[in-house]
Order: sequence, then C-alpha cells, then structure tokens
Amino acid sequence: MSHIFIAIITVGGSILALIILGMIIIGIIRAAKTGELSKNQKETRTEETRMIQDIYNALPKIEQRVEALETILIERGHPKQ
Repeated sequence: MSHIFIAIITVGGSILALIILGMIIIGIIRAAKTGELSKNQKETRTEETRMIQDIYNALPKIEQRVEALETILIERGHPKQ
C-alpha cells in the first residue's frame, strides 16, 4: 500500500514539474513572439514573469517536501525492529 502512495507522490511531483516547465516555456515563446507592448501589457508581463520566477524558485522546496513525504511513507511501511 505504501508503494502506491510513494508512486502517487512521485508522479504528482513529476507532473507538477512538467506543468511549471511548460508554463516557463510558454512564457518565453510569448515573449519572443510579441513586439512592442503597451504599458498595461508590460505590467501584465512583469507580473507573469514574477509569478513564474516565484514558482521556479519554489521548485527545490517542493522537491524537498515530496522527498520528505516519501521518507515518511517508507518509514510507516517498514517499522523499525
């Protein structure tokens, strides 16, 4: 049973990482395609960029949390003797 939880957490973390990388790539493509931006569009882009950077910077924390959850699940499945 614990193997299932570990697999779910691992797959969930991988999916989250792929979504974030996809968002970053989409942001880069959009930035490359757009020409001159209006003031409102620049503010929106700045906010989007800040959000993407925040998500990217949070990835190591998310990875550590996933690893901690995996460790907890492994320890629960294998009691110390």
